[in-house]
Amino acid sequence: MQQTQMKIETRSSTGKGISRKLRAAGRIPGIVYGRDMEPVAVSLDPKALSAAIAGEGGINNLITLQGGGDLDKVVVIVADIQRDPIKRTPEHVDLHRVNMNEKVRINVPVNLLGTAAGVKEGGLLDFAHHYLHIECLPAEIPEHITIDINELKIGHAIHVEEIAFPQGVKCLDSAKTQVVGVLGKVKDEEAPAAA
Repeated sequence: MQQTQMKIETRSSTGKGISRKLRAAGRIPGIVYGRDMEPVAVSLDPKALSAAIAGEGGINNLITLQGGGDLDKVVVIVADIQRDPIKRTPEHVDLHRVNMNEKVRINVPVNLLGTAAGVKEGGLLDFAHHYLHIECLPAEIPEHITIDINELKIGHAIHVEEIAFPQGVKCLDSAKTQVVGVLGKVKDEEAPAAA
């Protein structure tokens, strides 16, 4: 898993008015929280946030905070980003403090490898679950779960129980959950012509 650094500033004032002023000044209000700690209000540069979550791991990247007083060198993951509904710019960010020795529960994206045989035969790919809910140590968070679909035929599917997860990663979704399948009719063999 990719690990990046991000500068933050702690702030003592909170509320809608303060958040508006921060955004007007080009900063994003946020909160850092976690087990055995009081939530801490922070602000950060939108470019620093974009850089921290750039790359394949996205919001699952581990981020080491810098310059935040007691939060300096604290490792977090992005728990939530609230965005402007029209501009899609970040308006608030929740950062969850992680202990590198304790397992976390997180959603990771599914990456499909290849083209399903059933799609080549005219079937329709049914990609039902783009994310899987997993549990593992923070350092073992995979950037994605890769599923090879080359051999997937019409009428067949791949379920959670058929996926090989990296060592140390446990999937919390039901074993019977269908992740991807191919829909469509299997062509009947041509019936012999009537005599």
